[in-house]
Amino acid sequence: MKYILIIGLVIIFSSCVRNKSGQVTQTATPVNQNVFEVSEVLQANSYTYLKVKENGGDRWMAVTKQEVSPGEVYYYDEALQMTNFASKDLDRTFDVIYFVNQISKNPINKNLPGGMQGMGGMTGNPHSGKVESDPKSNIQLEKANGEITIAEVFGNRQDYSGKEIEIRGVVVKVNKQIMGKNWIHIQDGTNSEGKFDLTITSQDLAEVNDEVTFKGKITLEKDFGSGYFYEVIMEEATLVNKSTAKISM
Repeated sequence: MKYILIIGLVIIFSSCVRNKSGQVTQTATPVNQNVFEVSEVLQANSYTYLKVKENGGDRWMAVTKQEVSPGEVYYYDEALQMTNFASKDLDRTFDVIYFVNQISKNPINKNLPGGMQGMGGMTGNPHSGKVESDPKSNIQLEKANGEITIAEVFGNRQDYSGKEIEIRGVVVKVNKQIMGKNWIHIQDGTNSEGKFDLTITSQDLAEVNDEVTFKGKITLEKDFGSGYFYEVIMEEATLVNKSTAKISM
């Protein structure tokens, strides 16, 4: 019965409706809609791992950490398949797992800005370049003459495109070993038109609140697929220096 109801919902969302004048108008039809039922939930530090039933089979999915319960039904639009993914938090390796860009209790309408859905939905991108941090926080690093700031990288991105640079900042977010690399977000207290957070990919690792210096190549308009797009990113960086002193934020 649950799957019959789901099919009915999809038909309703894609059907024609009449407006007050009696004219027939076409409602927005969600595209690339996929739907699953949650059968098992495993919570880790940064992610929620879901064993789901989809198309008559079972599979594992991962979303940014959120409250999900067995028996609930969700829609999603995009997923990134990974094989032999090791979760250190769970001490478990998944033969195949799908990292999902966003899930929603309602069909996802991609015609809305950013593909956002209506009430009851959940969103989350494990590698999102935007973090919930205040650029006016007390991260204030004094930089030496000639030392590059994050504001300069964003403000003069064309000058740095394809070049290897060193940059120093404070770690505000870390996603470990996704697609074979660590994803580290840093800030230094500078801001260029609302851009204050630089994402760095590296085999080296730092922790939140560490003061770090990374050396790597700046890449523009980087699209990893599955909705993971960065206007500016530092790739394959190496950790030059890490301070053990913590900075309060």
